[in-house]
Amino acid sequence: MKARVKWVDGAMMVGEAGSGHRVTMDGAPEYGGRDMGPRPMEMLLLGLGGCTEFDVVHILTRGRNEVAGCEVEIEAERAEKDPKVFTKIHVHFKVSGPGLTDKVVSRAVKLSAEKFCSASLMLAKAADITHDYEVIDTAGAEEENP
Repeated sequence: MKARVKWVDGAMMVGEAGSGHRVTMDGAPEYGGRDMGPRPMEMLLLGLGGCTEFDVVHILTRGRNEVAGCEVEIEAERAEKDPKVFTKIHVHFKVSGPGLTDKVVSRAVKLSAEKFCSASLMLAKAADITHDYEVIDTAGAEEENP
């Protein structure tokens, strides 16, 4: 896996993944940024969210569960002094689908956190990561909302 980040100006950078996809990152205005993209540390949280969400949806669908939606909300705390590493991260899943149960969603979240999500496992070496979830059963939603 490869990536490249090129400085544009001020605090703005363009990152290019090995797959060819690009993303603009920018620093905070007080550091010369123009607020033209997420901060690099925000990108770490976005990567964590995408990695674990991918796992949870994949685990559920492989288990023949229908997933109508999945959203991951992440809150993080950073150290006050440099290096301002993440010290606490909380990951909250909102998973919806017809007939989804607490048991299958709990299992998927646990497997992602403890076995499959590379980002979670790597960041857990520096930060305390907690997870929780809510299950939204959409069974019968079509009948209720004609």
